[in-house]
Amino acid sequence: MTPTRGAFGLSRMTSRDSGQPHRAASPLELLFDLVFVIAVSQSAGTLHELLSAGHVGQGVLAYLMVFFAVWWAWMNFTWFASAFDTDDWAYRVMTIVQMGGVLVLAAGVHDAMASYDFTLVTWGYVIMRLAMVGQWLRAAASDPHRRRTALAFAIGIAVVQVLWVARIYLLDVQWQFITFFVLMAAEMVVPVIAERQGRTAWHPHHIADRYGCFTLILLGESVLSSATGIFAARGQGAHVLALVGFAAAGLVIAAGMWWVYFSRTHGELLAATGRGFGFGYAHYVVFAAAGAVSAGIAVSVDAAADATALAAPAVAAASAVPVGVFVLAVWGMLLRPAISRRASVLVAVLGAAVLAAALVPFVAVAAIVLLLAVVVVVLEVDGQRRQRAG
Repeated sequence: MTPTRGAFGLSRMTSRDSGQPHRAASPLELLFDLVFVIAVSQSAGTLHELLSAGHVGQGVLAYLMVFFAVWWAWMNFTWFASAFDTDDWAYRVMTIVQMGGVLVLAAGVHDAMASYDFTLVTWGYVIMRLAMVGQWLRAAASDPHRRRTALAFAIGIAVVQVLWVARIYLLDVQWQFITFFVLMAAEMVVPVIAERQGRTAWHPHHIADRYGCFTLILLGESVLSSATGIFAARGQGAHVLALVGFAAAGLVIAAGMWWVYFSRTHGELLAATGRGFGFGYAHYVVFAAAGAVSAGIAVSVDAAADATALAAPAVAAASAVPVGVFVLAVWGMLLRPAISRRASVLVAVLGAAVLAAALVPFVAVAAIVLLLAVVVVVLEVDGQRRQRAG
């Protein structure tokens, strides 16, 4: 339902109905997600570059740090939009400003990951977050029932952004590194404190739909990045059969991860539990793992083309770890309450086996594909049994 427009074509930014039927992602939200593809692609591409060069520790840590900025900015917009989306021109403009921040952040990803120069990433992130301050202030002015909550969000976010900027100009590299994690914790505490002033009226099915959309984007990026790496390796004289195998494996792995994530609906679970913080925060692991899969496949392609400094076990781990973490995170957060105990144990064991595939480096990718296929079969069989029993 389109809200009534007031002065200057604006709507009052009051809480939306959290029980509205058929609430799904809006076209603006989908456009917002697509802009984030650039930042995700840059992060995964730089991770691949660092891993292939043998800088495993730096690559993984820097990726997780940069991905926090990507995930946290996306997540905060998503939950705000679920509660207060007015879709008027001011809301759209502020959302587009956030998209601009994403582009600035993406431009700084390589420097942040390769040399820990977070200047551009910080400014892009701050642009996104200050746009959210404006949205929260508008909500505070429009919705007296949520005013305390909205003001707590606005003040908390603004204070942390000042600290982010001060950090890059007042501290040396070592202290910038240390304070990154302090401010990361501060960002995550702000919603906890703000929601104690009064819970925002987010829509469980809309949230589940939004998280599903972002998962699809991450998996699609994995397929695209893997294909791009394979096309590039063709010109380097790599073995054609190996490249075809990796192309097929990349597609099957992405499809298997998709099947695992979407094997059960999450809106009903979120509505029943009301555990927004657990659902939202735990998805960092799911999203970061999904985003890293393309880097792992690309490293395997490099190995086939003799273009990596990594030893065979590290090459195998680059694929096995993100896929295994993804399966175990989805199982622990989303599947465990929705499947039988027997299926739950099997999925957990199979997820751990995907991680262990790193121990068989020369057949790791094939083992991952096989194990994911078994996970899918377990979930489908369990679903059929429950359907017949119900």
